[in-house]
Amino acid sequence: MRRLYHQPFDPLSRKIRLLLAEKKLECTCVVEPVWERRETFLALNPAGEVPVLVEPEGRPIWDDVAICEYLEEVYPLVNLLGTNADQRAEVRRLIAWFDKKFAAEVSKNLVGEKISKRFIAGATPNSSAIRAGKQNVHYHLDYIGYLTEQRNWLAGTELSLADITAAAHISCVDYLGDIPWKDHPGAHDWYARFKSRPCMRDILQDSVSGVQAARHYADLDF
Repeated sequence: MRRLYHQPFDPLSRKIRLLLAEKKLECTCVVEPVWERRETFLALNPAGEVPVLVEPEGRPIWDDVAICEYLEEVYPLVNLLGTNADQRAEVRRLIAWFDKKFAAEVSKNLVGEKISKRFIAGATPNSSAIRAGKQNVHYHLDYIGYLTEQRNWLAGTELSLADITAAAHISCVDYLGDIPWKDHPGAHDWYARFKSRPCMRDILQDSVSGVQAARHYADLDF
C-alpha cells in the first residue's frame, strides 16, 4: 500500500493529500511526529521533514515539489499541471506564490504561531506575527478574487495544482477562523467550489487537540 508520512496542518502535506485524492490514488496517511527524529523515519528522509511518499514497491520520495512532479509524470491520466508549456509555467508560478509568499506572509504567522509553535514547540505565540498574518491575508484573498474574475480556476479554465496548493494553505488558516470570507466574495466563491470536491472530505475531518475548528470549517455552504 502507498503511504504518505505527513502532518495534518502542514500545507505542503495537505497539498500531496489533495493531489493523491484528485488522481484517485489510494494511500494510507501516517502522522509523523517529526520533532521526535525517529530513526526509521530519518532512514526514509534524512532531512527529517514531511511530506514523504512511499510507493507500493517501497521507494521513498520526499520534498513536496519532487512528489508532485513524480505523481504528474507517473500518473498522467488526471493532468493537473497543464497541457502546454505556457499553462505549466502559469501553474508553477502560482504554486510558488502560495508555497513561498503566502506561506511566509500568512501560513507561518497564523498556523505556525497558533498550532505549530504552541502545540508542537510548546512556545508562546507571537501576537505581532499573528496580527501581521491577519492583515496580510487580505492581499492574498484580493489576488485570488482578481484571478477568478478572469478565469474559471486560478491558473485557467481547468482545475490545476495551483488550486490544490492554494486550498492546502487556505484550509489550514480557515480551520482557525482567520479567513475573512465576507470581505472577499470572489475568493469565497472559488474556495466554496473547491471545498465541495471529494478530495476535501478527509481534510475537513482534521483536528488538533486544544484548538477548536471554526464553526464553518467543514460546512460546504459556509
